[in-house]
Amino acid sequence: MLTRSPRSAFLLATALSLTVASLITATASAQESGTNLASIEKQIQALQAELRHMKQQASERDRQLHEARQAQTYTPPATQPLSVMPQIPAGYALVPASPGSTSGSVVLSRVETPPKLPQGTFQVGALTVQLGGYLDASTIFRSRNEVTDLSSNFASAIPFRISPLYHENEFRETARGTRISGTVTANPDEDTKLRAFVAIDFQGGSPTSNSNQTNGFEPRIREGYLVYDRKDLGFELTAGQTFTLLTQDKLGVDPAQVNLPLTIDQNYVPGFTYARQSQIRLAKSFLQNQYWLAVSFENPQGVYANTSIPSALGTLNVTNPGVGSLGTGSNTTVNACTAVTTTIVAGKATSVCTTSAATATGNFSDDLAPDVVAKATADFNIAHLEAFGIGRLFHDRISRLGTGDSNTTFGGGGGASALVHVIPKLLDAQLSGIVGTGLGRYGPAQLPDATIGSDGKPATLPEYQALIGLIGHPDPKIDVYGYLGTEQIERRYFNAENKGELVAYGYGNPAYSNAGCEQELSTSTCTANTSGIVQGTVGAYYKFLKSQFGTFQFGGQYSYTHRSVFQGVGRTPQTDENIVLLSFRYYPFQ
Repeated sequence: MLTRSPRSAFLLATALSLTVASLITATASAQESGTNLASIEKQIQALQAELRHMKQQASERDRQLHEARQAQTYTPPATQPLSVMPQIPAGYALVPASPGSTSGSVVLSRVETPPKLPQGTFQVGALTVQLGGYLDASTIFRSRNEVTDLSSNFASAIPFRISPLYHENEFRETARGTRISGTVTANPDEDTKLRAFVAIDFQGGSPTSNSNQTNGFEPRIREGYLVYDRKDLGFELTAGQTFTLLTQDKLGVDPAQVNLPLTIDQNYVPGFTYARQSQIRLAKSFLQNQYWLAVSFENPQGVYANTSIPSALGTLNVTNPGVGSLGTGSNTTVNACTAVTTTIVAGKATSVCTTSAATATGNFSDDLAPDVVAKATADFNIAHLEAFGIGRLFHDRISRLGTGDSNTTFGGGGGASALVHVIPKLLDAQLSGIVGTGLGRYGPAQLPDATIGSDGKPATLPEYQALIGLIGHPDPKIDVYGYLGTEQIERRYFNAENKGELVAYGYGNPAYSNAGCEQELSTSTCTANTSGIVQGTVGAYYKFLKSQFGTFQFGGQYSYTHRSVFQGVGRTPQTDENIVLLSFRYYPFQ
């Protein structure tokens, strides 16, 4: 007599288990979505029919088992092999059939999977947050001592022989180039995109910051802006602090697409037009973003040189000391004259250089309107092209007892740039240039914008900036670059009688004395108004570790800078500088 439990339930469970196992195995090994879905569904329907047939067989085996018990003998028929489950394409899954279908039926249905977020990106509700930045450890060597960090002072701080700094080298190591950034984006609807970006580093300075013990330099905001983008209107609003609209972009006028030189030096290259400042920017695209027109209203700041005026004109106010809510900051320069008084007697010039204001607290110019910048861009497969212009207002006040006059002078200029993909993904060339008056502060050399004319009004200084660069990518892990840039300025000056003597005024006056520039600790005057800066730079980066854990790279750079001055009384001095920089950087999110 059989003593085991009924086999029908066991056989049915076995069949169902095999079916489920086949489904799981088939799903795991699913092929591309190009599989013939109709054929797969037919196979599934056939498999379901076969399963129903097996249920009928199980019922028949139950009947036979009952009869076998009666006869004390039973030999179960051989189990029929289960057909192999067809492979299910990626992006599809088996789901229950619609109501009214055969019980237990399933059908193929597409499954929407969320896109994989880039490294360092995560969701906060409806917001997408992307982290950025890098940790930097840099080494700096300069052949002349600028007493500065990663941002070189190409015009004001390259010393002449009169200064002990000319005869000293400068070496320092710094981590102040470390940068932290974050981007937040949101899409309220299919046509609207909101974006906010902030980036800080540690190159700020204040009267209390030093490297004596804790290297306790304060963070500074590099960029902090928001973007309101309407795709349906081709309209974009940017507000906050970012690079001026004059700075070359890689694509359109997007502030996230600025084409910065690859230099380790954080003041980039002379001839590269840039400033980071608060602004309100309006932009409109055409022909599916191929062309852009933009206008920006940017924070003004005039940079003046040699602001002496004849006492008969009155007392000049051209800058306001940085106090109160604007705060203070170091404005130290080396061997720079903020005012020069040159007396000419019987054809002989005697100069007195005033430098006391050069180490005062930071000053803010007397401004009454924003700098206005306009730009047009065009993007093609082979190049990104730009044309731009700027208008500026310079303002001062001449005061006399009980009265005075306010004066305004217009400055500005225009230029163009091109980023050419000579060999796409392998070699790029960039060219840029701007010419006009009152443009000094928009260049890395920080040449002056203006001086004061004979009528007491601001006298803007003619200037041009030009840059050419080559950027190569011979290997995905290697970037190489070379730049040649210059900034050249013209003189503006006058001579006037003051208290019975003929006195020289303005910027680059030939009557200024340079007699003391060539002798260390000379007691003679060294006016040395800069006429131009030229620099050649080469460098490379090697990404020796690039993986899901981030990118680790090493960089090296060499630059040679030559500083020229206007001819004056005595010899015309020249000075130059060699700079070598090394950098280790770790980008956790790239």
